Order: sequence, then C-alpha cells, then structure tokens
Amino acid sequence: MEKIMLDDRKARLIGIPLVSIIITFIMHHPSFSLYPDWAELWRWLSTCFLTTLFLWEGNRYIFIKLRQLFPNYSQTTKRLIYQTLVSLFYTFLATIVIDYGYCHYILDKPMSTIFKGFKIGIIPTVIVTLIYESVYFFESWRQNVKKTEALARENVQSQLETLKNQLDPHFLFNGLNTLASLIDEENKPAQAYLDKLADVYRYVLVNRDKNTVTLDEEMQFLDAYIYLNKMRFRENLQVEKLISPQAYQQQVAPLSLQMLIENAIKHNIVSKEKPLKIRILEDEKGYLQIENNVQEKKTFEKSTKVGLQNIINRYKLLSDRQVEISNNADYFKVSIPLLS
Repeated sequence: MEKIMLDDRKARLIGIPLVSIIITFIMHHPSFSLYPDWAELWRWLSTCFLTTLFLWEGNRYIFIKLRQLFPNYSQTTKRLIYQTLVSLFYTFLATIVIDYGYCHYILDKPMSTIFKGFKIGIIPTVIVTLIYESVYFFESWRQNVKKTEALARENVQSQLETLKNQLDPHFLFNGLNTLASLIDEENKPAQAYLDKLADVYRYVLVNRDKNTVTLDEEMQFLDAYIYLNKMRFRENLQVEKLISPQAYQQQVAPLSLQMLIENAIKHNIVSKEKPLKIRILEDEKGYLQIENNVQEKKTFEKSTKVGLQNIINRYKLLSDRQVEISNNADYFKVSIPLLS
C-alpha cells in the first residue's frame, strides 16, 4: 500500500487549544458567571489543555505506529482492536499522571477521582481517533481510485503490446479451429501444434482484462507458449522450472511471464552451438525468478524495453514489493513478486 503522508500541523495547532476550551466549557459551564473566578478558570483550562495535548500527541503516535504495523486493508479489524486497547490504556495512564502530578503538586488542587479524569480524557481521545481515521479513510479511497485507473491503463497497454502486429484474436482463434478440422487426423504433430496455439489465444482472450491470475493458470499458458517455440527451436531452447506446489496458488500479473520468455528469445541467439537456457524458479523471499544466459543477437534494432517497463509499472500498482532486475555479461534475471 502506498504510504500516506500525514500533514496535520494546522489541525494540531488549532485543534488542541479549541478542544481544551470546549472541554472546559462542557465540564464547568454551570459555574460560569459574569464575574468568574479567573484563577479557578485558569486552573481548569490549563488542566484541560495539558490533558488534550498529551492525549492528542500520544494517540497520534499510536495511530501512526499501528498503521505501520498493520498497513493492509485486510488487517483493519486487528489494527482497530489493538489501537482501541492501547489508546484506552494510554488515556488511563496519562490522566493519572496529570491528576497526580500537575493538578496535585503544581496547581495544589484536589485530585479528581481516577475515573472522573479518565472520563474527561476520553473526549479528546475519541476526537483524535475520529479525525485521523476519517482522514486516512478518504485518503486511502482516493489513492485506491487513482491506482485502479492507472492499473487499467497499464492493462490496456499490456494488451496492445501482446497483440501488436497480430490479427484480431477472435478471428484468428476461430480460424485455428477451422484449420484444425482440415488437418488429417493422422498428422498428430500438426494437430498438437494447433491445439497449443489455440490454448495460447484462448488464455489471452479470457485473461487480458484481469489484474492477476494464479501462477498455476499462468504456467499452463506458458507451457503452451514454450511448446510452440520448442517446435521452432527444438532442443536449442531449454526451459527449466523449479517451483513449489504452494507457489502455484499465488497470484501474478497475466502475460507477465510470457513477456519475459518472449524477450529472452527475441534478444538472444538460439542455436545448436549456443542454446538458450531459461530457468524459472521460486526464491526464499517470495519472488519468482526468470533467468536466461546472455548471448545477444547482433542486430541494428534497438530494444525499446516497453514490455519489461509495462511489467514493472503493473507490479508497482499491484504490490509494495517491486520487480527486481539483475544482469551481467553472463545472465539476465528478472524477479517478480508472488502476490497473495
């Protein structure tokens, strides 16, 4: 989740004195008159100000820390439970300290009962909680709308990149089915090739509008895509997969693995003398690594890296964990986070 900056200086400068005055008036307005006891009024006002200051700043700190500990929307219930318990405990301690310290020893004023001070302290605690929760809720909602719109744009770009220079996928998919019916049933390799090609286009049609799919779905699609390329490159293209069964239930951005495999084939020599070796493996940090040996083609066409940048942009919107890229003269590796 994107970090929400808390700029509340004006709210604190205005809110703390204002809440102090309001609490003083609420608790002691029957004793006000045209000729008030100014010394007594000052004692109450200073006590309320000190109480509000301590409780506002303390509960603000609690709010910020618990937001850091439980940043996800799914953790909201747990965070609110902890926040309520810690805030009430802090309010209880703060009111005792103010009663026993400031009121009794500095103002030489009779101490209120513990629960009377606590009941007064609840007022600024509730106000502070409502203010910060409301601000955070609306800011989270605004960021979520912004993120959804950006993700939609990235998905459109992904679709255009995937289908660029290709026929309309619906038309081509239907054409493949027609072609399959015309191929001799004895020609098993041709039938198998067409089946895999149809699987590839079926996956694109079904999942192109989704934000995420399971790794299991993506790998089934990728197997079909690799099969098509191995028919072309034979054993010159070698793909190794080392993935745990649990990882297959995690989520990835659709077509992201295919783009990475396509980039590896596009920019590297694939030959009997120099086979292209691609490894897909899961690491201990919860990332999926796609690694290939580097043997760049001698070509005048410069890579635009649009596909890779699209993957990076999509994962920025899907997760706090970013796509990691590492390369040297021997290998090129892209690590994408597995999403829960």
